[in-house]
Amino acid sequence: MNVTLRTPLMTREQFFGWAEAQDSRYEFDGVRPVAMTGGTLGHSQIMLNIQSALRLRLKGGPCQPLGPDAGVATMGEAVRYPDALITCTKFAADDHLAPGVVAVFEVLSKTSGRIDRIDKVREYQAVPSILRYIVVERISIAATIFERSAGHDLWTARTVTSGDIVHIPEAGIEIPLDDFYEGTGLAGTAQPATDD
Repeated sequence: MNVTLRTPLMTREQFFGWAEAQDSRYEFDGVRPVAMTGGTLGHSQIMLNIQSALRLRLKGGPCQPLGPDAGVATMGEAVRYPDALITCTKFAADDHLAPGVVAVFEVLSKTSGRIDRIDKVREYQAVPSILRYIVVERISIAATIFERSAGHDLWTARTVTSGDIVHIPEAGIEIPLDDFYEGTGLAGTAQPATDD
């Protein structure tokens, strides 16, 4: 669940300074911080599996994975912090925003479905460098992949499930979807689990 705070209006740069002094994590809606409330251990495990799968396949290449503390500038002044992302552009260690992001991963939580499936689709679609947005289910082995059509701003969506491969040609890698669910008790089954 994301909760917009009742703080004075601020700029993106003011937000970065403010956020560094906080104990909790926040996104920025363009004028105010939005609290990112705690997730579940299942969410965290899938997020770490995604990051590990990306790191393993991208090692030594021109692209690298980041997240969940790497910001993505979206519409207006808004800043999102996806669970994982891929950038193929060099950056400085003290940068707040990842440049040249080509793929973004979000793991759904109980309360993030509308934001991840509607709001963030529009926001990530507005970033020309992002060619792929992957929304990963938490309670079953499945993901929705939004990909930019060649030469167009429009995205097409397709669903992948257990046994399918997630193709990320812009980074030159492929990952079995089941790798995202290793150790969750869901791996190797297409059956939904009970919500945690």
